[in-house]
Amino acid sequence: MTKTFKLILFAFFAAGITSCTDDVTEITDQGVPVLDESFEYQNPQLPVGLAAASNFINFDPELGGPILIDNGTVGGVFVNGNTILPGSFSDINRFVKITNEGAKLGRVLFYDKKLSLNNTIACASCHHQDKAFADGLAVNPGFEGRQTARNSMAILNPITQNNLFWDSRSQSIHDLSLRPVQNHIEMGMEDVEFLSKKLSETSYYTPLFKEAFGDSQVTPDRISEALSQFIASITTSQSKFDKLARGEGVAFTELEKMGMNLFFSAKAKCSTCHAGGNFSAPDGIFDPYGGGGSAGGEDLRGTANIGLDLIPADAGLGQGKFKIPSLRNITLTGPYMHDGRFKTLEEVLDHYTNGIKATASLDPKFKDEAGRVKPLSLSPLEKKAIVAFLGTLQDDSFTKDPKFSTPFKK
Repeated sequence: MTKTFKLILFAFFAAGITSCTDDVTEITDQGVPVLDESFEYQNPQLPVGLAAASNFINFDPELGGPILIDNGTVGGVFVNGNTILPGSFSDINRFVKITNEGAKLGRVLFYDKKLSLNNTIACASCHHQDKAFADGLAVNPGFEGRQTARNSMAILNPITQNNLFWDSRSQSIHDLSLRPVQNHIEMGMEDVEFLSKKLSETSYYTPLFKEAFGDSQVTPDRISEALSQFIASITTSQSKFDKLARGEGVAFTELEKMGMNLFFSAKAKCSTCHAGGNFSAPDGIFDPYGGGGSAGGEDLRGTANIGLDLIPADAGLGQGKFKIPSLRNITLTGPYMHDGRFKTLEEVLDHYTNGIKATASLDPKFKDEAGRVKPLSLSPLEKKAIVAFLGTLQDDSFTKDPKFSTPFKK
C-alpha cells in the first residue's frame, strides 16, 4: 500500500466514509507494544470481604454502619440482613478465568487504537488509569469526533459487579467488552469479523494470541475473552479505608470519622445505595429496607432515579433510573452523574440537599409519607465531612500500577 493511498484512505474515514473493505491497519502513530515485564494478573486482590460478586460488607444491620473501634480500625464483617453464600450469583462474572497470558493480551487490546475503525480511539481513550479509568470529561468524542451521550464510567473492581453501563444493560464483562468497540459513535468497529482480520494482520498479535490461547487464530470471542480478563483484573483495594479495615496501622482524622458515621447514618442515607465493599448497589433486587421498602422487591438492576430531572431526557434503564456507581476513587472520577452535569462532589451533595426534582419515578427514599420530596438535611460541615470520608476511598497505587498502564511506549 503506497503512502499516498493511505493518506487518501484516512481522509475518507475522517469524512465519515466507513467502509470495512480496505486495509487500514497501518494508519497509527502509537508504535508497537513493549512487553518486557511479567505481571501477575491471575489472582487480583479485592477488598476485605468482597468476593467476585457483589456483597454487603462492613455493615452492621443493627447499628446501620461499620463498627469503629477506639483505635480507628473497622472491626468485623457484617452482612446486611442476609447471608450471601458462594454460588448464589449465577452471572458469568463470578467465573471469569484470568490468566497472565490472557490479561497481557487484553492489556494490549485495551490500549490499542486499532480496535477503532479509523485507528484513532482505544478503550483507554475514554478510560485513563490516572483518573481511575474515567476520563475527566462530561461526555466523550468518538472515533469521528461526534460526542457520546453519556459519561465514561470508571473501572472499579468490575469482576464484583453484574450490572454494567449506566443503564445496567450488560450483566457480564464478556458482554460489555466489545460493545464500545462496535458502537457507531464510540469506536465504530461494527463488523467484528473485520476487526479479527485487521488484528490477525498486525504482527505483534500473532505471538500474543498464541501465548494466550495455544494458537494464533484471532476471533471475536477471543478478543472479547482477552479484554474481559484484563478488565476483570483491574481491582482497587489499597485505599486508606482498605488499610484501616485490614488493621494496617492507619487511622481516620476526626473529620473523616465524622464523614463515615454520616455516610452510614439514616440522616445521610448514603449507604442505602452505595453499599458493601465496593460502595455500590448490590446486584439484582435492590431493596435495602428488606422488603416493601425503597424498591418494593422490584428488580432495579442496581439503578435508581435520584431526581436529577423532572422529565428525564435520558430514560436510562427506564423512567430516569441509572446505575448507582461505586464510590471507590470517587475523588478522581468527576464530573459526576450519567451526563457529567456535576463538576464536584460538593455539587453532588448540594443536589441531595436542595436539588432533588419531584419526578414521577423518584426513588421512595427521597420522599416523605405524603409522597413529597424529602431532601437530605446536611450542614456545610457535614457535607465537608462526607467528602473527607470519600477521600479515604482513593487508592493512589491503583492509578500508578504498571500492570494496568499502556504498553505502547513513545
